[in-house]
Amino acid sequence: MNRALTLHSVHDLRLDELPEAPLHPGEVRLRLGAGGICGSDLHYWAHGGVGDFKLRQPMVLGHEVAGTVSDIGEGVDTLRPGQRVTINPARPCRNCDQCLSGHANRCRNVRFYGSAARFPHVQGAFAESFVADQAQCFPIPDELPFAVAAMAEPLAVTLHAVGQAGPLLGRDVLIVGAGPIGALCVLSVRLAGARRITICDVQDAPLMVAAKLGADRVVNVSRETLDDLEVDAALEASGSAAGLASALSALMPGGTLVQLGMFPPGPISVPLGLAISRELRVIGSFRFAAEFGLAAELLSLGRLDVTPLLSAQFELSHAADAFALAADRSRAMKVSLVPDVH
Repeated sequence: MNRALTLHSVHDLRLDELPEAPLHPGEVRLRLGAGGICGSDLHYWAHGGVGDFKLRQPMVLGHEVAGTVSDIGEGVDTLRPGQRVTINPARPCRNCDQCLSGHANRCRNVRFYGSAARFPHVQGAFAESFVADQAQCFPIPDELPFAVAAMAEPLAVTLHAVGQAGPLLGRDVLIVGAGPIGALCVLSVRLAGARRITICDVQDAPLMVAAKLGADRVVNVSRETLDDLEVDAALEASGSAAGLASALSALMPGGTLVQLGMFPPGPISVPLGLAISRELRVIGSFRFAAEFGLAAELLSLGRLDVTPLLSAQFELSHAADAFALAADRSRAMKVSLVPDVH
């Protein structure tokens, strides 16, 4: 049996004993090293859904994970038992029009760890062991902590968003929302060569972390305004109507807005008149495709330091405490789960 962190309903997390998944050709079994609690995990836990994806059956959470290969299936030739890896949580079909055109993040039939987007739900990876296709696994060096390696997934999200923004070399950029994704956007935008990075939020604590990661200016919009700001590009990572309005207002004529924060269900009010009069480019950004490999490489080589984001670590049996802390942005950014020490 395999102990897995299962969400049964809102705030009802249980460490259930479940049968181990079978190992099919091309797959590997992995032992969890560490997994980061994501904003979507928190939404499932607190609200029973993310956007239009609603929990309809018990579901194992978790998709930001790294671990060790414990067993390999028939035909696996790129990995060996004992190898340390970070895991891309997406398994695209590789056959639909989106996959075949190089946009696997928009796959019509993707299976994504810990997601209620389809039914039956795709079970996640907050478990003592789980199964992945060998193509989902990216080797990491022995000295890279698992909690750092698990950050490849949210980092890939921000690398994709930066790609959606177009060339940023020498540009001024606004990031709206200083949660883990917004803070990681600071690293990705700097990597793309931005000249000046401004980030805003309604809380001081996450803004302090963003400053440590290299933001040039931090703005608490509960006390200050962005009225003096004009930028070439804005990345909206808060998923709020107010944040979207702030991003649009700060863009110079011809600027680009990238929306990567997930909105709650239902319509929102947006000042799209600015998009017309300023000829703004507005584009969405969803997950990632090839950027995961780049994220894994950047972390493995030590090119980016994500440790300021790592707030705390809990064993799976203390997941309720971990989720409560992770939900409090005044106290934590990224909380990691690890297997219990037996």
